[in-house]
Amino acid sequence: MDVILLERIEKLGQMGDVVTVKSGYARNFLLPQKKALRATDGNRVQFESQRTQLEAENLKRREEASTVASKIEELDVTLIRQAGDNGQLYGSVSARDIADIVTETGVTIGRGQVLLDRAIKELGLHPIRISLHPEVSVELSVNIARTEDEAATQREHGRSITQIAEDAEEAEFAVALADEALAVADDKTAEAEAIEGMVEDDVAERVAGEAGEAAETEESSGDEDAAESDAESDADSGAEGDAEELTT
Repeated sequence: MDVILLERIEKLGQMGDVVTVKSGYARNFLLPQKKALRATDGNRVQFESQRTQLEAENLKRREEASTVASKIEELDVTLIRQAGDNGQLYGSVSARDIADIVTETGVTIGRGQVLLDRAIKELGLHPIRISLHPEVSVELSVNIARTEDEAATQREHGRSITQIAEDAEEAEFAVALADEALAVADDKTAEAEAIEGMVEDDVAERVAGEAGEAAETEESSGDEDAAESDAESDADSGAEGDAEELTT
């Protein structure tokens, strides 16, 4: 079905565009919501005659939406819900819940303006897109926590309380591994020093033994030289005595 858009439709077109859509989409949404007209000759003429007025009204609505968007950007929205230690909610948070909590702050929006693909089922900070006008949308961070203290912690760290706890456990595990590695390194260093000391002692012992053996060898050699000298002296004395006897 061909229709004339009366406002900007995301992923479809701008005001005044003639687009082709499925008949069901046109009959069930675009036409009853007055977002489009059937693209008949009569409606084309009617739209062109009202175009200036429609554009002026659209501009006014867009400015109003921009004002509301600036207010929503400043909101700090917290929803307190029961949940397990794993962060899973006992229940869920719907578009209606978000619309209600925003409205309580003084900014009125409908659940249809909360663009939520599926219900939220876990703790944490959830970015939610709010559509205020076909050309104006704003992102709202919804803080879902079990207590106000946990909400403050999540807001400070920018993560869910379960993620913070997991990070803390990982950090503790990393510290434990580092301590274990240092202990192993210290043990290996001590072992290396002990081996080095044993080697030094063994070398010193060997050097001392070799020195002692050398000294004993030198001493033994000295004794042998002295004995040979004494023997030579005795031989010489005997020879002289024999010579004297022959002379006589």
